[in-house]
Amino acid sequence: MGGSEFSVNTIGADFCQGIPKAELHLHIEGTLEPEHMFALAQRNGVALPYPDIEAVRAAYQFSNLQEFLDLYYKGAAVLLHECDFEELMFNYLIRAKADGVVRAEVFFDPQTHTHRGVGFAVFMKGFTKAIKRAEKELGISVALIMCFLRHLPPEDALKTWHESQPYVKDGTILGVGLDSSEKDYPPALFTEVFGLAAKAGLKLVAHAGEEGPPEYIVSSLKDLGVHRIDHGVRCEEDEALLDELVKSQIALTVCPFSNLELKVIDKLEDANLKRLLDRGIAITINSDDPAYFHGYIAENYRATAEALGMTQEDVIKVARTSLEASFAPEEQKKMWLDQLDAFVRESNKAEMEAPNTTTLLTAQVS
Repeated sequence: MGGSEFSVNTIGADFCQGIPKAELHLHIEGTLEPEHMFALAQRNGVALPYPDIEAVRAAYQFSNLQEFLDLYYKGAAVLLHECDFEELMFNYLIRAKADGVVRAEVFFDPQTHTHRGVGFAVFMKGFTKAIKRAEKELGISVALIMCFLRHLPPEDALKTWHESQPYVKDGTILGVGLDSSEKDYPPALFTEVFGLAAKAGLKLVAHAGEEGPPEYIVSSLKDLGVHRIDHGVRCEEDEALLDELVKSQIALTVCPFSNLELKVIDKLEDANLKRLLDRGIAITINSDDPAYFHGYIAENYRATAEALGMTQEDVIKVARTSLEASFAPEEQKKMWLDQLDAFVRESNKAEMEAPNTTTLLTAQVS
């Protein structure tokens, strides 16, 4: 879509929520809200190190990635049974649908569960039940991306890969990713397991360049052969890398609230998302671990647009890129892109018919 196809007037919360979009960077374990955590702990007889829900919320203050991960893994301990994983996934998909998500490519961390004695059959059955229900009842398209925990040895990732084969072979798992602590765990450590996934025809993504240096982005592209970069905001430190990202149009799945909560930036106004977008890099906005980072995808769109002075055209571009960068079949992408175009036309028509409507942000048009 060229910038001249639609008029660019105003944007606000309703626009950011309603515009059809894909969420491409979302950890399902990171959607475990405190209330659900406590309910599952009680149901499953799991002791939590917090006296009440408010104590959990108070703990959701982090100074770095590792502090967040420590709490994240404690919370995941309440997930034990098939129904727990089904509830977790379906609860997220309800929220995603309400936020205009038509396609969710959801990360999950098998090692977080298998290391606690919860097998693949338990969480995969729960996830797939929720996905089938959501596709039928909500009309949302969902795919699963299995992530390896990089703070664990590469041999453990290989073991996880072999355990996952029934779900790879039947198409339940669409792709693989790499997450957890970035520092001191370069992507090249996982070349072997990513090679196996590539040979099996899976899509490949990796977290790089949020906490880690831009060299990790370069390595993810060259050593792992990824199709998308998760986060990637430190690419701005390497001019050659910026040029390569512009040329290749490999998308970055940026998570503004994550960058803020993990102190990658001091305030949302410091985010470089708008600069990267203006440079011509393919940028998407996502929520990462929304229960912990205080906002789902629509709020990430709205607050980022407001903080960075993004225009309606910018928001449209980000949403469009998310759909184009998804791993969905091309015919589905076309359908969603047509829906996006129709949504923008209707929004601009409504704006022209109600010119005095108050909005949160006025777009600047060159």
